[in-house]
Amino acid sequence: MNAQLQPIPFEPDWPKPHSRFIRNELPPAPVLPLDDVLGPVLARWVKDAARSKAAPADYVFAGLLSVAGALIGNARWAAPNESWKVPPIIWCICIGRPSAGKSPALDAVLEPLRRVEAPIRQAAEAERAEWAERAEVAKIAETDWRERVRDAIKKGIQTPSKPEMADPGEQPHMTRLVVNDGTIEKLAHILSRQPRGTLQMRDELAGWLQGMTRYSSGGNDRPFWLEAWGGGGFTVERMSRDPVTIERLSIGVLGGIQPDKLKSLLIKVDDDGLLARLLPIWPDPMPVMRADRFADSAMIEAAFARLLSLQMVTNEAGRERPWIVPFTGEAADMMHDFRVAVADWERDAEGLLLSFVGKMAGYAARIALVLAFLDMAAEGQAEPREITAGHFARAAHLVEAYLLPMARRAYADGLTPQERAARRLVQHIRDHRLTTFTAREVLRCELAGLTTSAELTPVLSLLEDAECIRFVPPDDSAKGGRPERRYTVNPQLLREVPR
Repeated sequence: MNAQLQPIPFEPDWPKPHSRFIRNELPPAPVLPLDDVLGPVLARWVKDAARSKAAPADYVFAGLLSVAGALIGNARWAAPNESWKVPPIIWCICIGRPSAGKSPALDAVLEPLRRVEAPIRQAAEAERAEWAERAEVAKIAETDWRERVRDAIKKGIQTPSKPEMADPGEQPHMTRLVVNDGTIEKLAHILSRQPRGTLQMRDELAGWLQGMTRYSSGGNDRPFWLEAWGGGGFTVERMSRDPVTIERLSIGVLGGIQPDKLKSLLIKVDDDGLLARLLPIWPDPMPVMRADRFADSAMIEAAFARLLSLQMVTNEAGRERPWIVPFTGEAADMMHDFRVAVADWERDAEGLLLSFVGKMAGYAARIALVLAFLDMAAEGQAEPREITAGHFARAAHLVEAYLLPMARRAYADGLTPQERAARRLVQHIRDHRLTTFTAREVLRCELAGLTTSAELTPVLSLLEDAECIRFVPPDDSAKGGRPERRYTVNPQLLREVPR
């Protein structure tokens, strides 16, 4: 019998702890409105690609959005109005158990992307090989020149000029359409030579998120990634290295995470910024099926190549910048109405979901831009010069009917701040296998929402009422100072809880 399905045995004197502080009540997954959002060619490709990988179409669709947004990158930005401009950068996090089909589904999008990248890399490798030969000659020429300079100085005669062949020129750049695990320094170096931007793909985003969602994380990691979503300027500075400045830092993010790791992450951190920038995609598990279709790889490769062919434009100073795609008047009116709806959604949200909802208008603008250019790339349409009402209507529908319910499924559980702190303490108890603890020990851990006695006391009362812990009366015979508030833990809390 599966261990997760076995009932928890009764413990003497302990009833079953309330599940509210142990697990989420998971809302149902919304249905992906694929045919309402994508054109017929791309909608069919997503379905076929999903069937070819025996995976949910939701994951393929998420990969398509992130990849397309990163390929467009800083070549095109959307402008809902004159003072509001947004990049097409989209961050997607695919949630599911190891067998949910996340990796195969994302491979359906990443494999053609890498095939598009292959000839670019081959050409760059040939250029670098030629450069390496010039660099060897330059090294010899520079050594010879230095010797002649020293000799001239000794003789008191004019020093020779440095020969041109002593300078091999700048090393050719190797374009990266996708990076798997780049450090900030490496990404900054890439983007300083690749102003369009790139995509970071991580099979498991848990480690990256844990580092990024700690306000105490070292260096400039968190500010870097906040700007990487927004396309703002950023300078990376590290000890013993020259600073690297990127005028428009734009990096798409795509990857997966397991539900348990996401749950632990949500409990342990109070993040209302970076984590809320990720679009969570968590479909219901699919039944085991046989892959019985083939996706049109030539079509999607051609679509990606067409997106990649979009060029940045130059300003009066000769610096590259995005071509701005404005909203039509009708689309701008629809955006205003959509922002009014977002304000209504915000009134019913709190915590991470509130922060997520606050970004929905901006995400709708980004998605509208990506959908418009996917129409160009895959549906045979001309390059869009405006974001039309049709483009925006499809994006707004996706947000309202699919992305917002997905966020409620993944990020919101209806807990009050005290209940959230209680769940955080339960997670701490389970992580450290605590059978007893004192209030003072909890305060020393500095868990969010549990750093003062005023915060901790009501949380302990909640967990007592939920039969998770019990207060241990102090020993009257003990002598000394003020007795500590000690609690014992329900043994069932330390066992694997069925989900």
